[in-house]
Amino acid sequence: MKIAVRMDDITPDMDWERFLAFKEILDAHHVRPLLGVVPDNRDENLHRAKAAGDFWEYIKELQEDGWCIALHGYRHVYATKKGGLFPLNHFSEFAGLSFEEQLDMLEKASEVLQRNGIKTDIFMAPGHSYDKNTLKALKKLGYTKITDGFGKKPYVWRDMIFYPISFMLGRSLKKKGGTTTMVIHANGIDEEAMAGYRRLFEEHEGSFISYGAYLLEAPVKRGFAGRCMEILLANVKRVLVKLRG
Repeated sequence: MKIAVRMDDITPDMDWERFLAFKEILDAHHVRPLLGVVPDNRDENLHRAKAAGDFWEYIKELQEDGWCIALHGYRHVYATKKGGLFPLNHFSEFAGLSFEEQLDMLEKASEVLQRNGIKTDIFMAPGHSYDKNTLKALKKLGYTKITDGFGKKPYVWRDMIFYPISFMLGRSLKKKGGTTTMVIHANGIDEEAMAGYRRLFEEHEGSFISYGAYLLEAPVKRGFAGRCMEILLANVKRVLVKLRG
């Protein structure tokens, strides 16, 4: 199975040392990921270092070099305890809010990216949680793609294209067909984990692809059975993560 990479929680004040260390791994294997950029970070948990004054210029340079950019919410502050349509978590920045509230938040978020020269039609929900109003608001603003869901290939559902994430990376790497996404939170990678990622990329050389290649894959239609399985797997993974602490 081919593995694309997405990096969540990209902010001016993220842990730059860890981000750049992981970037070295990606560069060594010629993999360009999807970056989930938080337009106006207000999440105290994401304040890890002094804010980089050239943040937006740097993100724009990465995009010009083939890195993909996603709108990662608005302020990354969880406002509800809703799991939404993909219930990996029971908290959300968007799910449970009215269409008008979500549209206003997403408009303001998009304006920040546009003002700084970043163009994208990809959405990355904080906490993986979104609902019907989120999708409605995103479509109104011109977004067509979401990085979330489970499956072996991109799929179309509710007039949006979803690019699935891995249920279990180890199992995904053993499969022969399809493509999925490895989710990375660089802020939380310690030295031991970073060494583990270096070994992972070396041992599975050729399995990892750039996110841009993933976007070129033709999507399939997601039916009722697929949706039921996806919801079941999301609930199972939420319980497993909780049990593991």
